[in-house]
Amino acid sequence: MEGVRIILSGLWVALMLTYLLGDVLRIFAGDFTAGEVDGQEANQWMWVVAAATMLIPIVMLVLSLTLAYPAIRWVSIVAAIFLVLFNLAGLPYAGLYDNLLIVVGFVFNGLIVWYAWTWSAI
Repeated sequence: MEGVRIILSGLWVALMLTYLLGDVLRIFAGDFTAGEVDGQEANQWMWVVAAATMLIPIVMLVLSLTLAYPAIRWVSIVAAIFLVLFNLAGLPYAGLYDNLLIVVGFVFNGLIVWYAWTWSAI
């Protein structure tokens, strides 16, 4: 059972780094305008939503190591599916690199769901 916790933790880290890589590349590629989200001037609530969304993989990393089974199983599945739906809403992205990274993120989310779904207490 501890092996699945470690695998889930690693997948959450990989997902977080994939999202961050996309943000860094977007900055260097010039595919963003500072202070805007989707062409709209960002307000504080937009930044709160962005921060909360990016915190999900970080919080899930900690929960994967600390939350009791079976709660972590279901929290992992729900969080991963939420992030897939969140990212689907933004497709397609402007940069080819961004679309590649989102697909990689979908794979990581799929693996999270699969490991959590097939996790048994035995």
